[in-house]
Amino acid sequence: MSSVFLVLGGLGVVVLLLSLFVGELGDVGIGDVDTDGPFSVPAIAALLGGIGFGGAAATSLLPETLPDVVRALLALAVGVAVAVPLAWGAVRLSRALKDMPTSPTLTRHHLVGAQGVVVSAVPSAGYGEVRLIVAGQQLKFSARSDVPLPTGTPVYVVQALSETAVEVVSTAPDSIHPLPGGETP
Repeated sequence: MSSVFLVLGGLGVVVLLLSLFVGELGDVGIGDVDTDGPFSVPAIAALLGGIGFGGAAATSLLPETLPDVVRALLALAVGVAVAVPLAWGAVRLSRALKDMPTSPTLTRHHLVGAQGVVVSAVPSAGYGEVRLIVAGQQLKFSARSDVPLPTGTPVYVVQALSETAVEVVSTAPDSIHPLPGGETP
C-alpha cells in the first residue's frame, strides 16, 4: 500500500519538474479557472506529492493489525492533511514570484549622468574605452570626447551615442568642461 502512495508522490515530483523545465502544461480543461490558484500546476504537484509522501509515511507508522481499508483511509487523511498546506504554500509562493517587483530594463538613456573612469585613452578624434558604474554594475563602453582624455581620468557621461558608445567629459578638478547648454557636471 505504501508503494501506491510513493508512486503518487513521485508523480507529484514529476509534474513539478515538468512545469519547471517545460513551463505550464496547458489548460487543465476547467474553463476560466484562475490558473494561479488551486488549479495551477504547482498546486496540483504539491497536492499529489503531499498526499503521496504523507500517505506513505502514515502507512509505515500505522499498526499492521488494522484492516487494510482503515489503514488506507487513515493514510489518505494524513496525506490530505499534509497536502493542503503544501498546496496553499505553493499557490502563495507562485503568486509572490509572479507579482514580484522588478527593476526596469536599462536602456542607453540610463547611461546619461553615469560616472566612471577612462580605461583606454580617449583621443580627440576617435574612440577610447571607459568603465562606467550603471545600476551598481561596472560596465565598459566605447567613449569619445571633445578633448583627449588619458587613462585614469574620471569622467561623466553627457550623451549616449548608441547602446555601446557614450560621449564623456572629464570630471577631474583641473579640467571641468561645460556640458551642452552651459551647465557644469
